[in-house]
Amino acid sequence: MLRPRIPTMPTPTSITTPPAVVQPTTVQPAPTPAPTASAPVPATPARPTVQLTPGTALALVGSGTAVVLVVGAVLVSMLLAVAVTATSVAVCAVVLRSLLNGQRQR
Repeated sequence: MLRPRIPTMPTPTSITTPPAVVQPTTVQPAPTPAPTASAPVPATPARPTVQLTPGTALALVGSGTAVVLVVGAVLVSMLLAVAVTATSVAVCAVVLRSLLNGQRQR
């Protein structure tokens, strides 16, 4: 039941023909239109510059400060988690060492 079985290649039941080969055709370039006098292209208007009002500048500074504080809090909490883990591992190592030394002296 659990033995793997290699599938066999099915044999074709009818006569198969190879696919037809498609010959590439040559590309005929389109004739170029005769140059005509065209109207001058109107100048595109310049993009408006971004103007920072005191309110938007204050909002940008506030949001940037909030992002820095949140990222800092996340990094400090990760560092604290690593420090707590290292301390608990060190305490476990000291306890195990004292238990093993106590058994050896008896």
